[in-house]
Amino acid sequence: MLNEIKYKAATLIEALPYIQKLRGQTVVIKYGGAAMEDPLLVESTLRDIVFLEAVGINPVIVHGGGKAISAEMQKAGLKPEFIEGMRVTDKASIDIVDSVLSNVINPAIVDKIMRLGGKAKGLSGKDIFEADKMWLEKTDGQKVDIGFVGEVHRVKAATLMDLIHQEIVPCISPVAKSKQGEVYNINADVAAAQTAIAVEAKKLIFISDVNGIMLDPKDANSVIPTLNIKEIQDLKKSGVISGGMLPKVNSCIKALESGVEKIHLIDGRIPHSMLLEIFTDSGIGTQILKS
Repeated sequence: MLNEIKYKAATLIEALPYIQKLRGQTVVIKYGGAAMEDPLLVESTLRDIVFLEAVGINPVIVHGGGKAISAEMQKAGLKPEFIEGMRVTDKASIDIVDSVLSNVINPAIVDKIMRLGGKAKGLSGKDIFEADKMWLEKTDGQKVDIGFVGEVHRVKAATLMDLIHQEIVPCISPVAKSKQGEVYNINADVAAAQTAIAVEAKKLIFISDVNGIMLDPKDANSVIPTLNIKEIQDLKKSGVISGGMLPKVNSCIKALESGVEKIHLIDGRIPHSMLLEIFTDSGIGTQILKS
């Protein structure tokens, strides 16, 4: 019993300098994968976010919802299609994307945070992100039309900062509007990075179903604990980083070059992975630095 008490005390002491360093700072969290679907993981992940809020750190959530969107598309007789990690989104698909993200997933996250004792406000990305149509440039340089997918060129940061100052967690769906009123699907990794830049976040955290960047995607033990931008570029050229990981790491590079201090890629399938990554000396995922 005494050893257990000592272990718990040591854990709190280990976390203290990290809490002190981050207190008053903003952390943007891209919330996706199994951590959004498994009830136990939803509980642990959102409780972590409430913990951050309680110790004086300012979390901002940009959530995904890819599996739920694909399921609704299939019900409607539409086949999900991806090119280099980006969802091809036609006119019928964008209505499903917007509805699932903004009217189903977003309110559910906010409700759960409130039930756990936190304070949060749901925001449709249409009210936060302004975007133009994006043409996907493939690795061979070819530009591809992937439909109603947008490239964010403006984030309405004032709305987010107002909530942060009130100690309310903004929870944003990754959709956007153009100046002409067209609705666009936004890759959630890209949306999170643009949000982190706009609110001058200290950290950007990606929660997904992989435990970081691995030298061998088939070997969970090959996680690389720390990388910088040059090393990321080398891994892209060698093909170690490819597919759905490309939008994520490209977003990481842009965020780091725009002032975000550190980025973490963690496995949301591990309970309380966020706290283990940012409040312990060893961490459990991949951290990315500018240099």
